Amino acid sequence: MTAMDERSPAIRVAMMPRDTNGHGTIFGGVLLSYIDQAGAVAAHSATSKMIVTVAMDQVDFKSPVFVGDLVSYYADVTGTGTTSVTCKVEVVATRGLLSPLEERGTDVPVTEAVITYVAVDDDRRPVAL
Repeated sequence: MTAMDERSPAIRVAMMPRDTNGHGTIFGGVLLSYIDQAGAVAAHSATSKMIVTVAMDQVDFKSPVFVGDLVSYYADVTGTGTTSVTCKVEVVATRGLLSPLEERGTDVPVTEAVITYVAVDDDRRPVAL
């Protein structure tokens, strides 16, 4: 059992054919969008205010994601400031039927990111958490 098995993902998504690029793997931008959503789920545990994404650190893709993979996005709040919430998101793909045969059913680390969100008011100006 890995550390990921002991945690619940913020979100979990099955990858579909509409998400693929010309190489038959999932677009990095699709994964980035889900990373942002998972981080926002975690950030909302730190504030009930409206939040906006202000930064995402470098994202290096360690492994491709294939159609049929079940992708889990594990998110945790790693810090708070006066107006900001920082979250780390770890992405793991559970290989599906269209993945390489030797990997099917295994968990493969895909990427991770640190995202900063800022709480804002109705005029989109920063406010205290």
